[in-house]
Amino acid sequence: MPTLTINGTLIQDDGEAYVIAEIGNNHQGDLEICKQMFRAAKECGANAVKLQKRDNRSLFTKAAYNQVYNSENAFGKTYGEHREFLEFGAAQYAALKDYARELGIDFFATAFDQNSADFLADFDMPAYKIASGDLTNVPLLRHVAKKGKPILLSTGGGSMTDVRRACEAILAINPQLAILQCTAAYPCQPEDMNLKVIETYMQEFPQAVIGLSDHQNGIAMAMVAFTLGARIFEKHFTLDRTWKGTDHAFSLTPKGLGNLVRDLHRARTALGDGVKKPLDLEVNPIKKMGKKIVAARDLPAGTVLAEEHLAFKCPADGIPPYELENVLGKVLTAALPEDGDLSFDILK
Repeated sequence: MPTLTINGTLIQDDGEAYVIAEIGNNHQGDLEICKQMFRAAKECGANAVKLQKRDNRSLFTKAAYNQVYNSENAFGKTYGEHREFLEFGAAQYAALKDYARELGIDFFATAFDQNSADFLADFDMPAYKIASGDLTNVPLLRHVAKKGKPILLSTGGGSMTDVRRACEAILAINPQLAILQCTAAYPCQPEDMNLKVIETYMQEFPQAVIGLSDHQNGIAMAMVAFTLGARIFEKHFTLDRTWKGTDHAFSLTPKGLGNLVRDLHRARTALGDGVKKPLDLEVNPIKKMGKKIVAARDLPAGTVLAEEHLAFKCPADGIPPYELENVLGKVLTAALPEDGDLSFDILK
């Protein structure tokens, strides 16, 4: 059975779901808002909160960095200014690490480049997330793998060849890997989620924990993913879906995140152990609804029982109907009134 441990939490096939509240840049570049989101995620029962870390100057070409950014979601006049506004530095990360420890929630981030991976390593992050856009970025995958921490690999937009290449690059260095099925659409429609890939990954990569990076606008598909074997779930999270930014519209609010965590816990217990057996709590309802064999009318002693002599009625506190073949043709040794319980003691 594959396992992965993040900051002391064991994740495995027969365990609970590990839920990550993906804050990304939904904090609006405001440290206090980010702290509020950490606290809300903890109150919802999430296991972790996650940010995104970029070294924007080295990540983007000069043309991309300096391009005019006229979007209604812009926090700057150029795309570079926009990205820098949303970027937290060392002081904010230190404060957030301390706050997450105080709350008792895991805190890590997506490393979008090698400089960001090194930045995160300075804060001894308990895990690293790799975004779908870097599925083919083998140099980054190897760089992060050498950090020796668990890696959560999103696979949106990739082929199986891409996924195999990425996994081989990571596993050659670091065995601590989770592979997340993902569709790189924001939001993603249910018909585009291809959740059965989860089963494919489980067969193809038996040494890895499988999960879902879920961009669908809701929580129902996560339940399907859990039944297929996913055990790590990443969902975008916000405090207000009307805030400026492209992710808020498909992010879960605290109510939605709380429902997701609740239902994932329910899903695990609802799956049970796979052994079909009657439960103690079913005894009374089945007794009330079930049937027994009774006399269809008053029957004198000596009656040779035929089907017309018998009826099947509630409650099920006598001979069950499946014994009918063992009753027909037997002789009553005592009279039986209408609705009287048939008993093997009065048959010969």
